[in-house]
This record gives sequence, C-alpha cells and structure tokens, in this order.
Amino acid sequence: MKYLCLVYANENELHSLPDSPQDSECMAYATALHESGVLVAGEALEPVRTATTVRVRNNELLITDGPFAETKEQLAGFYLIEAKDLNHAIRKAAGIPPARVGSIEIRPVRELQTD
Repeated sequence: MKYLCLVYANENELHSLPDSPQDSECMAYATALHESGVLVAGEALEPVRTATTVRVRNNELLITDGPFAETKEQLAGFYLIEAKDLNHAIRKAAGIPPARVGSIEIRPVRELQTD
C-alpha cells in the first residue's frame, strides 16, 4: 500500500537547529529508500512564500497568494512510499531526517475508482 509521508517543519528553523538535517542527509535517506524498493517519489518544496492556493466556487476561480493554511509549521516536502502496513510506514517515516526537528504526517493513499 502506498503512504504519503508529509514533512512539516518551521521553515525558519528547519536548517538552523542543532539537529537540523542537511540536504545531503535527506538525499542519502531517499536513495536508501529507493534502493530498498520503498520510495515511489519524494521531493522537497520551495518555501511557503512561493505557494499559491486555488479554489473554485460557483464556477469562479479564486486564487490566493500563500499556503492553504497559516500554521506554525509548513509543508516542506514529501516522500511517497510503498509499505506493507502502517507500522512499516511508521518505521520508514521515523528515519526521515527532518523528523528530528519537525513532524512527519503519514497518510494512506486512497486509490480512486475510475469505473
């Protein structure tokens, strides 16, 4: 089953705390997940100030500069993994380097029914 591991962190502190991960550490972990057949996809995101939120209400397009929600921690990136169950996903998420300074939200991916 696929799980999306959403990486949340205070982007103002993400790279400045004593336990902050370096990009090279994140890349090494992603490479290890890929080589073990677990990683489906993963990317880091640009800072939240670059976000644009789109909504459609009554067939009208509404565009807002900024993130969907103002929060203390921002979505910083994601890892899409293939795990045999939630416990397996939790173990893999625990190894994501930003977990030391932020939070990893694990969400099972729901497959859309197309018929």
